[in-house]
Amino acid sequence: MSQANLVGEGLSTGYLSRLESGERRPTERAVTYLAQRLGVDAAALTEPTDGRSLTAVLAAVTSAPPGTDDTAALSRAVAEDSGDDPAARWQALWLLSRAAGRDGDYERERVQLLELIELSDLLEAAELRARSLVQYARCTRALGDMRAAEPAAVEALSIARTEGLSVSDTMAALMVLISIETEVGRLEAAGRHVDELERDLLPQAAPAQAAEALWTAAMVSNRQGDHAAARTRLETALDLLQGKDDLNLWTRLRAAATAAALQMSPPRVAEADRWLNEAACVLALIGTPLQVQELRALQAHLAFHKDQVDDARALSHALLSEEDLRLSYRDRVRLSVLDGRLMILAGRVDDGIAALQRLGRQAAESNNLDLAAHVWQSLATALADVRSPQAPTGTPTQRHSSSSSESTGEARGSGR
Repeated sequence: MSQANLVGEGLSTGYLSRLESGERRPTERAVTYLAQRLGVDAAALTEPTDGRSLTAVLAAVTSAPPGTDDTAALSRAVAEDSGDDPAARWQALWLLSRAAGRDGDYERERVQLLELIELSDLLEAAELRARSLVQYARCTRALGDMRAAEPAAVEALSIARTEGLSVSDTMAALMVLISIETEVGRLEAAGRHVDELERDLLPQAAPAQAAEALWTAAMVSNRQGDHAAARTRLETALDLLQGKDDLNLWTRLRAAATAAALQMSPPRVAEADRWLNEAACVLALIGTPLQVQELRALQAHLAFHKDQVDDARALSHALLSEEDLRLSYRDRVRLSVLDGRLMILAGRVDDGIAALQRLGRQAAESNNLDLAAHVWQSLATALADVRSPQAPTGTPTQRHSSSSSESTGEARGSGR
C-alpha cells in the first residue's frame, strides 16, 4: 500500500513519513486512524517490541533471505533506539535511506540522510561522511534542489581527495558533481571533471562503476553536442556489464541509454527502441514501482519520437494523473513538457503554451538551467510545428531535429 493510499484524507504523507522514520511519535488519534486503514487492532501498532536491540534487528535484516522486506521492523527499531550505538544507527539509517530512494520517497530519504551526515561527524568517519554527502547530493538533485545538491557534492569530493579515500568513493563523488554541473549549465567545468574521471580514475574502476562513469561522461558529451562521442561511450558502457554481474544496474543503464539516444540530434530511435525493450523485459519481472513509472515515461517519449502521438498522449496523461507519482523532479518536468507539446499539437495551443511557460520559469528559478533550456526549446519547436504549413501535425523531421533532453531515466549510483 502506498503512502498516499494509506493516509487518505485523515493524515498527510509528510506526517506519515516522519512517523515511519522515527522523527515523530504518533498521537492516539493517528494510531486509531492508521489501525482502521490497515484493518488491524491498535495494539498491533503500540504493543511493546520483542526487546531486541537495534544491533540485533540489524543482524536479522542483513542476514534475511533475498526478497525479504524488513523495512518496517528496521524503522521501528530506529524509532525506539536509545542512540547508545551511533555506528549501528548509522548503518540502519543507511539501509532505510536506500530503501526510500528505491521507492522514490525522496523527502523521507532527505531526512534520513541529514541525520546520517550528523552521525558521520559524531563518529569522525571521513568515508561515512563522504558517502552520506554523495547520497544527499543525489537525493536533493532528484528533488530538483540544485542549490543544496551542488555544495554537498563539492564537499564529498573534497573529503575524498583530502582523506585519500578509495577510487570508488572518489568516483562516486565526482560523478554526482559532474551530473549536477551539467544540469546547472556549467558544461566547461563538467567537461574538465570528465577528463579527470577518465584519465585518473576510470582505469582503476571495477566494471560496474566504470560503466556508470562512461554513462556520466556520455551525458556531458550529449549536452556539448558531441553525439558521436556520447554514442561511443554509451555503447562501451553497455558492453562492460553483463546481466549476470548486476542485473539492476544492467537494466538502469539500458533505460539511461534510451534517454540519451532520444536526446541526440537526430534521435537514435531504433537503438532507443531496442534498449528500452531489453530493459522492459527485466522490469516486468523485478521492477520496483518507481522503475515501472520510469519505464512508462520512457515509453511515452519513445512513442512520440516514433510518431505514435495517440500512444504518447495516453501514456503521459495516465502517468501524470497517478496519485502516487514517484518520478524525480527532472523526469516529472520532462514528462510534463511532453504533455504540453502534445496539447499544442492537438490544437490546445494556449493551454500548452501556458503549461510550458510555467515549467520553464519553475526550472529556471530552482537553478535547473539545463532543464529550463529544454523547456523553452521544446516550446519553440512545438510552435514551429503547428505554424508550419508543410507540417501541420508535426512531422518527424521538424518535430525531432531540434529536440533536446526529452526523456527520463538515469543511472543513479545507489540505485535511485
